[in-house]
Amino acid sequence: MAEIILHHYDASPFSEKVRVMLGLKGLAWRSVIQPTIMPKPDLTRLTGGYRRAPVMQIGADIYCDTQVILAEIEARAPQPPVLRGPGWAVNFWADRLFFQVTVAVVFGEIGDKVPREFIEDREKLSGRPFDMAAMKAAAGPMRAQWRGQAAWIEQGLAAAGDFMGGPTPALGDVAAYMNVWWLTKAAPEVAERLLSGLTRTLGWRERMAGFGHGQRSEMSGADALKAAMTSAAGPVPEWDPADPSGLRPGDAVVVRADDYGRDPVEGRLVTVTPDRVIIARECGELDLLHVHFPRVGYSLTPAGD
Repeated sequence: MAEIILHHYDASPFSEKVRVMLGLKGLAWRSVIQPTIMPKPDLTRLTGGYRRAPVMQIGADIYCDTQVILAEIEARAPQPPVLRGPGWAVNFWADRLFFQVTVAVVFGEIGDKVPREFIEDREKLSGRPFDMAAMKAAAGPMRAQWRGQAAWIEQGLAAAGDFMGGPTPALGDVAAYMNVWWLTKAAPEVAERLLSGLTRTLGWRERMAGFGHGQRSEMSGADALKAAMTSAAGPVPEWDPADPSGLRPGDAVVVRADDYGRDPVEGRLVTVTPDRVIIARECGELDLLHVHFPRVGYSLTPAGD
């Protein structure tokens, strides 16, 4: 398999999801540390404007959003199998509902320590005020919501065993762990209170952490750009003949997230599948890149609409 390059930063909860997946698969990968706030010139040259962490790069293929990143890792390294059962549905819950509750709990606890530059960046990312006072006011009720959702993990473990996926971890474990990991790192005393008595979840947290992150080695952003310049994009999946968009290969299109970080990415449509969009971008000295997005959670529209 071609070299996996992960553009991330260490405190990123979504990046932790991918790092754990790489650990479960026992894979070697290159780590390119990106800034926590804009500008991110090396990253956005690859993505065409998408700025959220993480982004995975394999040669001239660029994967945006953990949904498509995890799917690609599973496809390229199917052993041990992780994708089974209702994994993608659990992943969507963890990314959106559980994550938003975790945001409120984390920043309700550490908001006074957050630099102004970070707040301003996240306001631009979300398109709305990053209101620390409101988060502090909501932190109490959100702690109860967080514990209630952690109790779902406890119930899943009671039914399935060591992992929610059974005797070995599945995608749902990887997805849910992200939020438990982040709260544990950012506000450990709060995490311990909210996990008190959830003994199966506490043990599960340790087992998930025990998988590590695979074999990580550092790489510069400049070297990652060189890797894109000297590579060709990989094979393209078949077009979905039942795709309802009405678009065709070669159409000029725009892809953007439908929740936050809605920076538009423009390119020529390469293919759509039931779960993926791939667009081609001509990037000057970087030549032709294929940028991959999930179908779920992203809009695909003709350029100019």
